[in-house]
Amino acid sequence: MIVIFDGKTRVYSLLGYPVEHSFSPAMQNAAFKSAGLNSVYVPFSPESEKLAAAIAGIRALGIAGANVTVPHKEAVIPLLDNLTEIAMTYGAVNTIVNRGGSLTGHNTDGEGFIQALKKDCGFDPAGGTAVVFGAGGAARAVALALARSGCPGMALVNRSTAKAEKIAGFVCEAIGVQAEVFEWKAGNKELAVWAQKAALMVNCTSIGMSGGAEAAFPLPDELPGSGQLAYDVVYNPTHTVFMQRAERNGAATANGLSMLLRQGALSFEFWTGLTAPLEVMRNALELR
Repeated sequence: MIVIFDGKTRVYSLLGYPVEHSFSPAMQNAAFKSAGLNSVYVPFSPESEKLAAAIAGIRALGIAGANVTVPHKEAVIPLLDNLTEIAMTYGAVNTIVNRGGSLTGHNTDGEGFIQALKKDCGFDPAGGTAVVFGAGGAARAVALALARSGCPGMALVNRSTAKAEKIAGFVCEAIGVQAEVFEWKAGNKELAVWAQKAALMVNCTSIGMSGGAEAAFPLPDELPGSGQLAYDVVYNPTHTVFMQRAERNGAATANGLSMLLRQGALSFEFWTGLTAPLEVMRNALELR
């Protein structure tokens, strides 16, 4: 089928570097078509030094909205006119809404993650403690979202404990939830004891991502195990090394496709004011 755009077509974009791996264009374009909107979603890949020019381009060209992904989620903040309370709390933006040239930054990552846990995994974050691997933007959003959703405590695991300590301090200050910090190293016995009791483990690193790094998780071979949920924010490949490890031990598993779906649906609703066609978006992701 030939898609015809005209002078009334509303343009939305994805800003990241790189963006070739993203499933968001397929998901959002399917949503626009299903909703009968004359809109299109296009990925752009500005390098960091060109981000300010890209944001100026959104204003100049009247681009109606955008998603923001790594490495621009924090750097974009001073380039915007307004931030929602959630975006300010998270210190990162993944969605921009353009209203007459005024750009507002939102963050749907945390809420998307929690919806994925509750609605797609049947997991209540208030039901037990969590272990979060990584200390980047994804880990920050996940840790804060878990704390806001009643998670009673968590551990942050990273090679740079200073970065993890910063997130732990912020979670405690902003939400009042204690977060332990453990160094990412083989044979970490204190982490092993803590992780054994956790209900949830979340990989917020790029380990296992297609074309990305490979590394061993600093856990005993039997973890994640039975009675635990292993969630990997990586969604390409769909069956990650973290998930394979967990499944061998009898743990429940999920990948980041459900988080991508849920946060993308929230972005769609911020842009359009319409209820997102969730199943259409899910099918578009699953066909990738």
